[in-house]
This record gives sequence, structure tokens and C-alpha cells, in this order.
Amino acid sequence: MSGEVIETQLLINNQLTPASTKETFNLFSPHTGKLVAKVAEASVEDVNTAVSFAQAAFPSWSALSPIERGKPLKAMAAKILASQLELAHLDAISMGKPISDYFDAKYAAVHFNYFGEAGYAQGHTSLNTPGFVNMSLRQPFGVVGIIIPWNAPLVFFSKKVAPAVAAGNCVVLKSSEKAPLTSWKVAQWIKECGFPPGVINVLSGHGHISSQAMSLHMSIRAISFTGSTRTGRAIQIASAKSNLKKVVFELGGKGPALVFEDADIEEAVRGTENSINFNSGQTCMANSRIYIQESIREKFLVEFVKAAKGRKIGNPLDRDVNHGPQADKAQYDTVFRYIDIGKETGKIILGAEENLSLKIEGESLAIHPVIFTDQPEDSPIMKEEVFGPVVCINTFATESEVIAKANSSEFGLYAAVYTKDLERALRVSKKLENGMVGVNCASPTGSWDLPFGGWKGSGTGRESLLESMEHFLETKSIYFRCPGIDG
Repeated sequence: MSGEVIETQLLINNQLTPASTKETFNLFSPHTGKLVAKVAEASVEDVNTAVSFAQAAFPSWSALSPIERGKPLKAMAAKILASQLELAHLDAISMGKPISDYFDAKYAAVHFNYFGEAGYAQGHTSLNTPGFVNMSLRQPFGVVGIIIPWNAPLVFFSKKVAPAVAAGNCVVLKSSEKAPLTSWKVAQWIKECGFPPGVINVLSGHGHISSQAMSLHMSIRAISFTGSTRTGRAIQIASAKSNLKKVVFELGGKGPALVFEDADIEEAVRGTENSINFNSGQTCMANSRIYIQESIREKFLVEFVKAAKGRKIGNPLDRDVNHGPQADKAQYDTVFRYIDIGKETGKIILGAEENLSLKIEGESLAIHPVIFTDQPEDSPIMKEEVFGPVVCINTFATESEVIAKANSSEFGLYAAVYTKDLERALRVSKKLENGMVGVNCASPTGSWDLPFGGWKGSGTGRESLLESMEHFLETKSIYFRCPGIDG
């Protein structure tokens, strides 16, 4: 593909347009450091304009049958599948995701296809009140806001936009300033796929401008956001200050993996190493804390170090590479700040020399996997989300001890339990304060038809093929007096 600098636009009312202020910002490759795009910086005025067009489109869009609303969704699924290589390239040059691991297009196609046929909101009826036929309706909000993260932009575009518009809503979406290119590319297909003007509007820019404007907007009635807990808190505050819009959050994580002495160590190493180093550690559900029963510590560490050393670090456009750079310089610096903290509080057994060599070699923002041991449970690196390929491996003696350690966190997204004892697996899973638990598997293992989401500071609400549309529907009860119906 061409190495020319890309110039992106906003999509408002099915028209590609520059920002109203004409402002742009530069996007640099995290591998080469070269300029790859000039990205439109949406203004508050652009948010207001997009919302106005979404409001205008809502009556006719919501009046369509689910079959008619589903046709452009299914067309989008086909378009995405036909463009997998281009989409993979755009994420690789914008945020460093290796094309070898690019499942995102297939994931997105599944969601657009599914919600292209699943937009049948269901209420219910009741004869339980004498003299009445009562009913409930599920109806779309109107205009909903969607703010997606940079670590898997196409995944989150599809899993939020598809159920929102299938339910009859119109959408204003803001992509991440770190990874806006796949959203911009999909925006170019919205009119082609048959979505009427105003149904899906796609903005790019920085959160303190456009996300803040969306969070405060009085005509946006619901917001779905995936990202940091800090930003989620700011959106919730803005919602409270404006119109108490509904908020659905999938936020940060500090996932624990518990490996008992009867576990299949080879399987536990394979699952946990992939969990923390997949996407260069830039996943909310990564198991960044691993607890190993004391009797298997040495064997586990030897195998885990060997697996982490096997990562192929390099150009994300190289099909042999499975470990790309961090998304940008800010994220790179953040990860190294935590590595420095970890060196002060615990022992580093992999990554110190390797990362020194990487820093000398060139412009890439790649970070070699880092392994710490013997970290105090109250260390910042044990409590705070690093969002990089950094894992802390500590030991435990008893089941009750490791449950207490695992739950000693304000996060509660995904936990993993490795054991051959079924009773223990069920017992421990029930006691863990997490929204999802993998037994003899680790993240990103999941199930599209089960609720995805976290406890505590890891979010509110759940997403899945079966759950997501519920977040984009209001409930209305109608009490219909009907004399004589009882006799």
C-alpha cells in the first residue's frame, strides 16, 4: 500500500467533511516514527451538527422494520470482510497491531451480520391486573453516543454501533485519537452500504474536546464507552451534570490468574503468557497478576520465561511478527514508568537487558515482555493498570490466601483459574470478584453469547450478542383499561 500521508475527514450526515475549524492533528507510526496521517479534529460545533442530523434521521430510521434496518448492516459486514487486508494495514500503521493477529475484521463482520437479523426488541403483555390488558414496550433512545478505544477500534466500532442502530437509534461515534484510521475507512462505506443520512456519524479527535461535548450534550440520551476508568468517571460526572444520560462502561482491569499445584503447567503458561503479551499487553482483560502455588514456582517461571522470550518483536506489517510496538510515545513512556517502579519494589527476571537493546536499535516503540517476581501486594505495579507487556508473578500457599490477594483490587474484569479439581474451580470462581472467569483458560478467551463486562471499577453494564441491544432501548409500561375482559 502507498506510503503517502493519509488525510482523514469526519462523516456527518453521510458527507465526508473536514472539521469545522479545519484543525487537524498528526498521527505517527509507533514502529517507524514517521507521519502516517493528518487527522480531522472534531470541534464542539461538529458534535452539535452531528447530533442535529442524527435527531433528524431518527424518526424515519426507527420507523423501519428490523428487516429493513438490517439490510445496510449486512452490507457492511460483507464490505468489511472484503477489506480485511486494508483494515489490518491501517491499524498496523496507526497503533502497531500486528497483521498476523488481526482477527478484528471477522469479529466485526459477525456483529454486523448478527444484528442485521436480530433487531427485534421484545416487550411483554400481562393480564394480571383485573380489568386491564397491560403491556411493556422496548423503544430506542433516539441519539446515542459511542466512544471507542484505540486497542481494537474495529472490534468496538462493530460491537457498539451494530446493536445501537439495529435497535432503531441513530449514532454519533468518536474514534480514539491514537487509532482513528479504521473508523475513518468504515465511515467511507456507510453511505455505500445503504445507511440513510444521519444514522451513523463518525468523528475523530481528542477526548477533552469532542468526547466531553458528547458527554454533556442534552440530546444524547445514552453513551457507551470503552476505555480507562479515569475517563469513564469523567463521562459519568458529565452525564450527571447534564441530562443523566444512561452510561454503559467497559473500563480497566488488573486481571489475576490463579495457578494451583495440580494445574497443567504447560497449558497454564501458554494461556497466561498469551493473555499478558497479546496485543503488546494493551488489553483491559490481560492477566497482569499471576499467582503460582509455591510448590510449582520454579517450574512455572522457567517455562513462562521461555514462552515470553519466544515473542517475535518487530514491524507489525511483517506476518512473522506477533509483538508490535506500544500505540504511541505517551503509552510507551507510561509503561516504562511502571517498569521503573517495579524495579524498585520487586525483582525483574526478564526484560531489563532486552529493552535496553531495543531502545538503542531504532525508532520503534516496542517493549520486550517484562516479568517481575516478589512484588509487594500494595505496590503500584500490583494495583494500577499498566496496559503493556508487564506481568507480576507472585506465590501463594493456600486457597483462601490467593482469593484474598486476587480480590484486593479496585478492578474486577477478568480472572483465570488453573486447576484439575472441578470443585475447587467452581468454588474459587464463585468467590472471585470479577465479571468474567476463565477456568483452565485465560483472556482473551470468551463467548460472544455470554455477558462481557466487569465488577467494581471495571465498568457498568454488559455487552454480548444477546445483551448489547438491551442497553440501547428504553422501557415503557402501558396500562390499558379494558372493562369486561374478565367475564
